[in-house]
Amino acid sequence: MTIETYLPAAALAQPSLGYRYHRGASEPSGPAVLLIHGLAGTPNEMRSVARCLSASGFTVYAVRLAGHCGSEADLVKTGWRDWYDSVETVHAEAVCRHRSVFVAGLCLGALLALHLAAKHKETVAGLALYSLPLWYDGWSMPRFAFLLPWFLKTERGLSYRFVGSDPYSIKDERLRRPVAAAKQKGDTATAGAIGITGRSLREMGEFAAMLKPELPLITAPTLIVHAVQDDLCGLKNPRYVARRLGGPVRTVLLDDCYHLITVDRQRARVAGETSTFFGALAGIKPGGSEGGA
Repeated sequence: MTIETYLPAAALAQPSLGYRYHRGASEPSGPAVLLIHGLAGTPNEMRSVARCLSASGFTVYAVRLAGHCGSEADLVKTGWRDWYDSVETVHAEAVCRHRSVFVAGLCLGALLALHLAAKHKETVAGLALYSLPLWYDGWSMPRFAFLLPWFLKTERGLSYRFVGSDPYSIKDERLRRPVAAAKQKGDTATAGAIGITGRSLREMGEFAAMLKPELPLITAPTLIVHAVQDDLCGLKNPRYVARRLGGPVRTVLLDDCYHLITVDRQRARVAGETSTFFGALAGIKPGGSEGGA
């Protein structure tokens, strides 16, 4: 089995596409998955999931959100509508090519996946939501984090630069080391930005608030995966969403990892759970062959 990686042609022709994987022998119109990275992140966050899904028989489209993988100034110029437009663009392409389309997202990407499912019930066959971020209430957050929404309404809050630091939401020190090095060198294309301004956080907060009333309207089968030790977003987040979605939900709680579950120690389980969940919905048998009618 071969896995082809499309970067130059696809990425240059489609600015919203980070990369695309597909099996060389698979049916071109077979099931597809959109992968959506997090705020100030990069499509690289999703590669472990992409490889597993591709090997299982899915074509994989990794979205590159507007304003990401460049400078912090690029990110500040964009808001949640721009980020969502990136998802819409890739989704429209996938729907034209494939008979069924699934969507998985990390952090901000999970929120964007939910919004897409609310807007396109007929073309989103299933969801996988990683590290949902409705509230920043993880163990590493300061006690006054609940004041963040009010702070972000001030001019000082909008211009404030929140700088990431160790452990960079990765528990495994060996896996964390190259990510930290890339961030500190400003290699945003590889590891995402080290800092986020308050303006971008406010955009995400406003988007999350807007999304909450949509949850009961979302009927697509959904897999929620969250780390018990998530340093940024506590278990209130997946529990809130799971209780309010309008369709069937499977929740998986992980140990031994932090917020970036697609990069950390449990990344293989995240990928495997996603492949199994989407595979059952798409009629793909274990091992990658499609079954059913």
